[in-house]
Amino acid sequence: MKKILKGIAIVVAVLASAGGVLASFVAIRGIPSYSRPAIQFHVESTPQSVAHGRKLVRLLCMNCHFDPATRALTGKRMRDVPAKFGTIFAPNITQDAVNGIGSWSDGELAFLFRTGIRRDGRYEPPYMIKLPNASDDDIAAIIAFLRSDDVMVKPSAVASHPPQPTFLVKMLCYFAFLPLPYPSKPISAPSKTNRVAYGRYLANDLLDCYGCHSADFRTNDPLQPERSAHFYGGGNQFRGPDGSSIESPNITADGETGIGSWSEKQFVNALGHGFRPDKSPVRYPMPRYVEMDNHESAAIFAYLRTVPILVGPYRHQVGTMISKGSVGQELYEKYGCDGCHGRAGDGPIDLRRATRKFSTDEELTAFLKRPSGSDPGNQMPAFEGIVGEEEYASLIAHIRSLQIDK
Repeated sequence: MKKILKGIAIVVAVLASAGGVLASFVAIRGIPSYSRPAIQFHVESTPQSVAHGRKLVRLLCMNCHFDPATRALTGKRMRDVPAKFGTIFAPNITQDAVNGIGSWSDGELAFLFRTGIRRDGRYEPPYMIKLPNASDDDIAAIIAFLRSDDVMVKPSAVASHPPQPTFLVKMLCYFAFLPLPYPSKPISAPSKTNRVAYGRYLANDLLDCYGCHSADFRTNDPLQPERSAHFYGGGNQFRGPDGSSIESPNITADGETGIGSWSEKQFVNALGHGFRPDKSPVRYPMPRYVEMDNHESAAIFAYLRTVPILVGPYRHQVGTMISKGSVGQELYEKYGCDGCHGRAGDGPIDLRRATRKFSTDEELTAFLKRPSGSDPGNQMPAFEGIVGEEEYASLIAHIRSLQIDK
């Protein structure tokens, strides 16, 4: 018996030592790097491809890479990344040759988008979207836009902040978050006339909707999304503007915890305009897909109706995030302003200096009603018909109280 116990002790000691060596190796080396083959991928730029690419970049890239301060894709901190993943910054992806992607080839960009491997071989963890199943035309359109003369991608010498991933992320990148294979043959999108197939393509292969709306980034399967844990049942954790935990909602057709009671029109309105059927705002970090047309949104809805129904861990309740305070503050939180701007105005989209350009309350009211009217392309919801006319004065007074002089 003593020999057996001694043997077990030796095995445990060896395993502990090996584990310590592995942990030290991961901590020192950090995110792994891989060899990167040369990929031949040449993009023909046309007005049509650039326009389509602009739409895709606004759908896929702007939420992380667009900095309101520079009005360009110069990168910013990704505040919705859970604390367990670290402090993560999206890099500069303008055409600057030093700080951006100006010196990258079409093949290097395509390889990154599909596999997650940068041209220096470093792997980008799951906070960088991967598009292994996107069509070649869509990949080419994104690259065409990044090469265009649009103001968002013109060279900008803003240095990228290096990400600070946690040990958990580093470890998972060796065992769970692995590079994806580059396609061995061309990929085409399904016909738009097949609503379910096209909706599946948009939701799973292009927009990565399941990535947020399934259980956890760690259990998602980008090659076969349907194998992701709690597929579209929600529960993935995000960090709110105030550091609180936000749980992604169930968007299967469950009638109580999902969107089973929603109509197609209500779903399309939520995606494009940012309001649920009860007129409560879609909350951060969910973006508004203002560039999507109604046919695309309806196709996603048709596909989601075919996804196996799950009972989600999430149930939205209007008013649960409203705190006691002034009438203006309560309205500010009731209509979800804190979701993007933070309770003190210092959220992911900082508004503490934003009202300077509105010299009168009438001008600010007009902007809140229709943001895109004075700022084309603005993704803020239009509150006309949502906020009561009698509420604007109190809401605006609170917004102005958040302004700072500097």
